[in-house]
Amino acid sequence: MPRSLTKNQQLVLDVLMRERVPMSAYTILEHLREAGLKAPPQVYRALTALCEQGRVHKLASLNRFVACQHPGCSPQTVHAFAICDACERVSEIQNDALVRCLNTISADARLEATQSTVEIHGRCARCQDAPS
Repeated sequence: MPRSLTKNQQLVLDVLMRERVPMSAYTILEHLREAGLKAPPQVYRALTALCEQGRVHKLASLNRFVACQHPGCSPQTVHAFAICDACERVSEIQNDALVRCLNTISADARLEATQSTVEIHGRCARCQDAPS
């Protein structure tokens, strides 16, 4: 059963779901000043909790956050993202072959993996087709 969210967690999640682009904590804060959030720690605490619940993912290469695109996503799993460097669109990828491959690599390294994140950067089909 999903854990209920605090007011700040719900506000942060709503912004990420509405904007649908990777956002920094400070950008999220700017969107939420009118809702009463005044300080970065309020946003960071909400983001930490949302990441722990698997509702939000941090894109390390961008130092930004996105709402999870797959309900029921676990924070202790393989996460893969296709990130367009032109329009910043992010697609969350679920791929069983990738999971098996990463599990094999972990086993070969004698590592019990608790989490794996893959970030693939490039240009999405829409940006490839756009006139220069």
